[in-house]
Amino acid sequence: MTTGPDLPFENLLTPDQIDHAVRADGVRFRARMSTPAVTLWAFLWQVVDPNGSCHDAVLRVIGWCVRIGRQPPSTDTGAYGKARGRLPFGVIRQLAREVADRTADHTRAKERWRGHRVRVVDGTTVSMPDTPANQAAFPQPRTQARGIGFPIARLVAVFGLGCGSALGWAVGRYQGKGQGETSLALGLLDEFAAGDVMLADRYYSGYGIVARAAARGVHYVGRAHAARRVDFRRGRRLGAGDHVVTWVKPTARPAGWTATEWDALPPTLDVREIRVIVRRPGFRTRRHVVVTTLRDPVGYPPTALADLYRRRWTAELDLRALKVTLGMDVLRCQSPDLVRKEIGMHVLVYNLIRGVMAAAARAGRHAPRTISFAGAWSAIRGLADIVCAAPATGWAILLRVVRATRVGHRPDRVEPRVKKRRPKPHRLMKHPRDVLRQRLQRHKT
Repeated sequence: MTTGPDLPFENLLTPDQIDHAVRADGVRFRARMSTPAVTLWAFLWQVVDPNGSCHDAVLRVIGWCVRIGRQPPSTDTGAYGKARGRLPFGVIRQLAREVADRTADHTRAKERWRGHRVRVVDGTTVSMPDTPANQAAFPQPRTQARGIGFPIARLVAVFGLGCGSALGWAVGRYQGKGQGETSLALGLLDEFAAGDVMLADRYYSGYGIVARAAARGVHYVGRAHAARRVDFRRGRRLGAGDHVVTWVKPTARPAGWTATEWDALPPTLDVREIRVIVRRPGFRTRRHVVVTTLRDPVGYPPTALADLYRRRWTAELDLRALKVTLGMDVLRCQSPDLVRKEIGMHVLVYNLIRGVMAAAARAGRHAPRTISFAGAWSAIRGLADIVCAAPATGWAILLRVVRATRVGHRPDRVEPRVKKRRPKPHRLMKHPRDVLRQRLQRHKT
């Protein structure tokens, strides 16, 4: 019997796993309809529902209770709201990590890059309702006047290159000391094990992150920071546009680092720099420099490292899946605590979808990245009733349909960054709504 309203993920996340995570966190739920499993499933559906109201979440629980022969709860959303508030953020994070780890563990060895697990780091921002509590925790940008902007949170996530699962994430303010992408990324280094490869864009290629990763046995591959001057006449030459140079630790300690942390870094670091020339027509970047701590030119030739860095773009697609396909771009919760939970629930359902895709890929001997995320999510929603009614048969059908939703083979695709559809001719708000409302009332009199 399925344990949640209309979401066919019981093969990946069982009620026992949810209850165990809740008990481990020391939280007790009352033995009513709002059990941890039912609350979590209702919350999962709520965050990905285009409407996303608590009322709709309760109605889905009522429909589920009727189908399985249970006494349905009241349509009042109060009990569900309290149960959602009691659901600890730590439980959501733990469940998202467990699902991601199982998916990553099932990734086949041949999907590794030269024997290494590759994990991609990237950041983005999300907005949320303009409430005093959200503004206090996640202030809007200083360039916006009060009353006409929205609170913004900064998000940095670590994705598995092979399976696409979100292995960890950190949330901070948009601005402020220790709130930048690099500061948040430092807190995610625990998601990497010795021998892993950290793949990132040039924003992360500063001395601190590269040195901290190297000290943990984590290899770094990224684009050279825009502020770093690269001179291929210096260092130990490995080939044309390929050399090893010694970086010297800056004397100025960057924001977000304590004196103890910065002093613990080595004074110098040997780093390999590789010039990459992009000859494909239509690409914006014509040349760039890849920096890496993988200094063996035989085991890691320049072309292989250039191709690996190009795959960093998958993190952009993963963030697009979270923000656009699953609707995380604009959050709905009114308080910072629930905002963090809402982000965690988006990551959890994202990882569950990636788990379905990985299971389908294994059954068809495909790479998980060859399956369309949007197509898989569409199949999950369309076949949810079948999977919930007949789990064994429905699961097999679901995997077969998901396996068929392949990403089109479009190598070196070139698309202009423009939109054809014009926006509606509405004026932008330049004054707080209360001020505009008062002006309208004055005009009426």
